Amino acid sequence: MLLVPIEDIVVFPHMTVTLTVEVGDEEQVLLMPRHDNEYAKVGTVAQVVEKVRLPGGAVAVQLTGLYRGVAGAAETDALGRLRVAVEERPDPTELDGKLRELITEYRGTVEEILELRGDDGRIQAFVRSITEPGALADTVGYAPDFSFEQKVRVLEALDLKERFALAIELQRERMAELQVRHRIHEDMESGQQKQQRDYILRKQLESIRKELGDDEGSVAEEYRAKIAEAGMPDSVVEQAERELKRLERMGDQNAEAQVIRTYLDWLISVPWSKRSEDVLDPVNARAVLDADHAGLEDVKDRIVEFLAVRKLREERGIKADKKAGAILTLIGPPGTGKTSIGESVARALGREFVRMSLGGIRDESEIRGHRRTYVGALPGRLVRALRDAGTMNPVILLDEVDKLGADWRGDPSSALLEVLDPAQNHSFRDHYLDVELDLSDVFFIATANMADGIPGPLLDRMEVIAFDGYTVDEKVAIARDYLFPRQRERNGLLDGEVTVSEEILRTVVAEYTREAGVRQLEREIGKVLRKTATGVVAAKLTPPVPIDLPVLRDALGRQKFFQEAAERTATPGVATGLAVTGVGGDVLFIEAMRMKGTESLVLTGQLGDVMKESARIALSWVRAHAGELGIDESAFDETTFHVHVPAGAIPKDGPSAGVTMTTALVSLLTGRPVKHTVGMTGEVTLQGRVLPIGGLKQKALAAYAAGLTDVIVPERNRGDIDEVPQEVRDVLRFHPVMSLHEVLELALEPAATQTAPARKPDVATLP
Repeated sequence: MLLVPIEDIVVFPHMTVTLTVEVGDEEQVLLMPRHDNEYAKVGTVAQVVEKVRLPGGAVAVQLTGLYRGVAGAAETDALGRLRVAVEERPDPTELDGKLRELITEYRGTVEEILELRGDDGRIQAFVRSITEPGALADTVGYAPDFSFEQKVRVLEALDLKERFALAIELQRERMAELQVRHRIHEDMESGQQKQQRDYILRKQLESIRKELGDDEGSVAEEYRAKIAEAGMPDSVVEQAERELKRLERMGDQNAEAQVIRTYLDWLISVPWSKRSEDVLDPVNARAVLDADHAGLEDVKDRIVEFLAVRKLREERGIKADKKAGAILTLIGPPGTGKTSIGESVARALGREFVRMSLGGIRDESEIRGHRRTYVGALPGRLVRALRDAGTMNPVILLDEVDKLGADWRGDPSSALLEVLDPAQNHSFRDHYLDVELDLSDVFFIATANMADGIPGPLLDRMEVIAFDGYTVDEKVAIARDYLFPRQRERNGLLDGEVTVSEEILRTVVAEYTREAGVRQLEREIGKVLRKTATGVVAAKLTPPVPIDLPVLRDALGRQKFFQEAAERTATPGVATGLAVTGVGGDVLFIEAMRMKGTESLVLTGQLGDVMKESARIALSWVRAHAGELGIDESAFDETTFHVHVPAGAIPKDGPSAGVTMTTALVSLLTGRPVKHTVGMTGEVTLQGRVLPIGGLKQKALAAYAAGLTDVIVPERNRGDIDEVPQEVRDVLRFHPVMSLHEVLELALEPAATQTAPARKPDVATLP
């Protein structure tokens, strides 16, 4: 047969095509697909149906495919045309079970494709009219979706079952692609219809509201009006307008619309333009603070200074410095009035007051807020505090900053660095609002029990004022003027129904409390008044009821605290030390004992590493100076020294017990008891020098409460003695020392064969 190459197209049996080719007088030709001069392995034997001459001299030939043909040997005829031997490969017409299954599957696949394409039924009818299996499989050639290579693969599949398997595979791929396109089209169409429907409904709603005269019906217009009224800075207004435009574009029913509305609500809730007018009257402020709190002179002085400076600036027209915000940190034991002072400061300044409890916070987002990408995001506590206060210059109390935590969620203390730095907090940025907040007008007051719990970089940004506790006279005054009236009212008693003298209050302070603050004192007073109220109700007591000693003992029981220094130090080896704990100053009776053994030193009492090292230093110094101290050096041979610091259930650490441990060991080894009136504090070195310590005021108050009269302190703490209240200094004699020899001379009772050494002059007589 004459070989007719056809470029990049495939003609299948039973397919009719019109080609512009030269076939001469041939009745049948072999149509062979060709691509890049490469022929397919199988062609189609086609019948020449009709020839038509076209304008220009070309001939169009109509051909109908008959069956497949495999080209064999080739030769060139007299006209120079290529003729090939053709092996005819017509399709079988007999059907077996497997072929029937393939035909059914193929028909089902094609019908699903036609349904996805939206066929009007004509193509489906054409496919159903095909009864020959080979012709049915060759319908792949009618689909424009298949490539030249795919169609050639089908043409070359001479085995009918293989051809159906290949055709089904190709049609399934085609169906999967059409299904994806169909889903995408449906989603797009559904979204467009919903947007169009929402748009029409919103327009109708606006028209209805206009007809009803509801001018503020538009959500966008409401927000726009609120933004205008909020008095926001220009940068914040720009941010709010951007979010508002997003809300308008997406519509109120969009899922993200509620997120934007919540954000705008928070942005508007910040009192951007609202400020309390400061009451710049230092005299009035001092009167308010004195009326609310007894003592606390340092805090009161600082508030008065703040107001005085502010008043001078305003009177002289000096522009306020945004980097000069006030940040006070009140550090002291519980119950000393740190938290309550915040309300008094706010009242004295004429500002709003907000308290933020930071104890136990571990998430940095509590300070800076959550980013809006998170579900349920909220601003930080500072933004919420400003919203609650309703002004941009409130007094914000940051309570318990020493109890902040840190874990995988971040370090809240690091977030506070910017808040409490006057050089930075004028441009604080909350993660949720993502705009700058000016916190320079906020009066921050932080509270803590111990400075050790506050990170160093954070403590560096604070102006620390120590709350070291109250003297007995101050506690009595607080009980008389504040605690007793408050507890009387809480227990339902009227003014005049119950009376108490200062002597009874002093008894409660001395015998039933041992604290730096007044919290336990108020509890004891409340207990007495509850008993009194019960007696009045039961008609056992007739007002006015005086609180005398029998009534006090009946309500509070036996005395709880005693002056035990004389009893504890009567035995050699016990020394009275002074320490600072989380609840204020305290007295420690450090005990030493020796016994036979190979272990040189045993330490008990839950001591920390620093305190253990102080004990080792003390023992080393005593052994090195045994001769000078009158101690037989053989006393250390095969001897174990046991040092114990009660109470054993309380952890203890710090270097200031060094002199006390040394004194206890020397007292033990020399048999000389420690004077029961002496308390001591100081760090020691191996050379016997006494180094300075902290918390002298709290330790002095503890010594005063314990009934001591002499306090040994390091020489370099001489300047701190002036901070001790005059009431305490009138009772205590302070002895600044530089070496352990001076400590032992002052602390130990004289030896039996010696006369008592001359006492070193106390501080009051020193120049």
